[in-house]
Amino acid sequence: MNFQDSRNLLFSEIKDDKSHLFAKHKSFFSKSNCPNFEVIINHTKMQSTAPKTSFRDTLATADKTGKRKWVYVKKQSGRFTISREVVGYLLLAFLFIAPFIKINGYPLLLINILERRFVILGTVFFPQDMYILVLIFLSFLAFVILFTVVYGRVFCGWACPQTIFLEMVFRKIEYLIEGDYMKQKALDKSDWTWEKIWKKGLKHSIFFAFAVLIANTFLSYLIGVEGVYKIINEPFIEHIGGFFAMIAFSGAFYFVFAKFREQVCAIACPYGRLQGVMLDRDSVVVAYDHKRGEPRGKMRKGEERKIGDCIDCAQCVHVCPAGIDIRNGTQLECINCTLCIDACDEIMEKVSKPKGLIRYASINGIENGTKFHFNTRRIAYSIVLVALLSIAGGLLFTRGIIDATLLRAQGTTFQKLENGNISNLYNVKIINKSHEGRTVQMRLISPSKGTIKLIGDNKETKGEITLSPEGIAEGSLFLELPTSSLSGIHTKVEIGLYQNGELMKTLKTKFVSPF
Repeated sequence: MNFQDSRNLLFSEIKDDKSHLFAKHKSFFSKSNCPNFEVIINHTKMQSTAPKTSFRDTLATADKTGKRKWVYVKKQSGRFTISREVVGYLLLAFLFIAPFIKINGYPLLLINILERRFVILGTVFFPQDMYILVLIFLSFLAFVILFTVVYGRVFCGWACPQTIFLEMVFRKIEYLIEGDYMKQKALDKSDWTWEKIWKKGLKHSIFFAFAVLIANTFLSYLIGVEGVYKIINEPFIEHIGGFFAMIAFSGAFYFVFAKFREQVCAIACPYGRLQGVMLDRDSVVVAYDHKRGEPRGKMRKGEERKIGDCIDCAQCVHVCPAGIDIRNGTQLECINCTLCIDACDEIMEKVSKPKGLIRYASINGIENGTKFHFNTRRIAYSIVLVALLSIAGGLLFTRGIIDATLLRAQGTTFQKLENGNISNLYNVKIINKSHEGRTVQMRLISPSKGTIKLIGDNKETKGEITLSPEGIAEGSLFLELPTSSLSGIHTKVEIGLYQNGELMKTLKTKFVSPF
């Protein structure tokens, strides 16, 4: 054996940590034959224990050709998994029960875009209240951003409907019918036997049944439970649009949870893409403690371990629903589902090592030992969030129960009457936002002299307008002013809507005259 062959053999034996074979060749590497003997030994040992990272610039679920790699997720249990299941099933129960909950006869939540009718906590919102809904949406957006900056993608792992449905419903059905991840993989690779046919057929039949249930539930938030009931029970010809909407929703949900799965988070969800600009080194995420775990290496019985705590078992990879290796750091696909935490804690317990090699932590917390604190960015987000919530809450609680618009009729001008007064024609629209019927009366506030004459369907002898619960009344009126009340070509006018003598709403407009 020459020098080169012996050196190569030595390197391989050091990597395999075969110390008894290493001693056999040690005499060959005397200082006369190899002056840099110690340097070679140390360098080789360093290479053998270096972190085995696999950084990438492509999705973890796609190969080099771009073909989809199916993710087989190992079944996992643990404290975080149990906690997520409790939270997930409570949210699922609320999702399916909420459409049937009524407050003052109105649903808990209704987003009827077609009819521009929105109900939140039993309170009806009309298009005129859209600014309040926008503020509520902005507050929710600020809330999500703030929590992402501080706690990472907690929403994705614990409360996102995509995660909850996939992990708590569809994945559970898959485990029940096809078994754990290795059995699923073997079944997919096997020929089409009777066992494979009935298992796949049963699984996808149940998948589609749940997709139909989810679609009907989501439709009930759009058109109400009563609307869904009509589509199901009344003749097809009367609800063609609703029926096809139900089929489309069902097909979409089935495709997402049976086929698309984790690709939604990595490709379709904008929030997943935005996390890169919202996270910083102080954000608390599901993280691998590389200072404690590296250099990683296999554990052998009876050996004295001189490397990191990570034994390179890859259990964190097997349980990951996104198919990534958390040891490579925070990645686009990671949804902070905590499955890798439970898997790693279970292994650490078996090898008598402290738990928490993978845990909720920040990068600075791992590298520098810094504790959580509110920096300028977090304080700014918190101030914006509190301001938006305060404004939205104030507008919500101070929202009037009567809303109205008063506009001069298009294409008309003033009319000069026989008694010398000037008349303008206006269109009026009054909305009752309450759950009770109301009768309102229109009175002229400014100028003090003048008369209001309602015409059309709303004409009443005393100028009263009757509004049904959440009703809308539209009509026209003539406003007649004497010349003494005019202050030029355009005169500012204020008209009040009164109920039982109480001013409910003030309408402002302009009166056109020749003077």
